[in-house]
Amino acid sequence: MRDLRNYAKQTQARLLLGLLILVFTLGLGLIWFLYGLNAALLGLLCVFGMVILILLILFILKGMERISKS
Repeated sequence: MRDLRNYAKQTQARLLLGLLILVFTLGLGLIWFLYGLNAALLGLLCVFGMVILILLILFILKGMERISKS
């Protein structure tokens, strides 16, 4: 029998990886092409800031989950 939770977790991880690849390559590449290097570097800074905030939220949620399970 298939483990559907493992399959869903694996699919979500692949979708997230695909999104990040698209944002970094296509998104920042288009910014670089249209507006130049300085704008692309600023876009990269914004993307890193967004990733840090998302990771912080996930870290807090995982901590709350661990506390509630114990």
